[in-house]
Amino acid sequence: MKCIFCNSTDSKVVDSRPTEDGCSIRRRRECVVCGKRFTTYEKVESPMVLVVKKDGRREAFNVNKIRHSLVKACEKRTVGMDQIDAVTDRIERRVYNTLDQEISSRELGEMVMDELKSLDQVAYVRFASVYRQFKDINTFRDELNKLLHD
Repeated sequence: MKCIFCNSTDSKVVDSRPTEDGCSIRRRRECVVCGKRFTTYEKVESPMVLVVKKDGRREAFNVNKIRHSLVKACEKRTVGMDQIDAVTDRIERRVYNTLDQEISSRELGEMVMDELKSLDQVAYVRFASVYRQFKDINTFRDELNKLLHD
């Protein structure tokens, strides 16, 4: 493993333990050259899942895009990164647990909206306004009314 401080590839594992969700191993490493410590995570390689876009294009599922969207939607809200990471992990597990090699961007967007609806309603509306491409105030109001009725 390459040291993040000096780029040496010579390090030793000081501590290993499973993460809270049990899906990866957290390792504390110490660089043999510079003596500094850093953390790495070891995770089972997931199968390739392709996201089918609205226009039919396909691209590899990238969980970081989900995380980035969640961070943007929750900006200046009281939602912590630990909550965003938990939502991201749940969505990632749902995608891989379907055992399908493809998922539509619509399904993925609905998963994000389901999670945001229970996490933070303002973040939900922010995400929905971009995802559903609200054209005017009436579509925005309709979405708010659905949220209020739920």
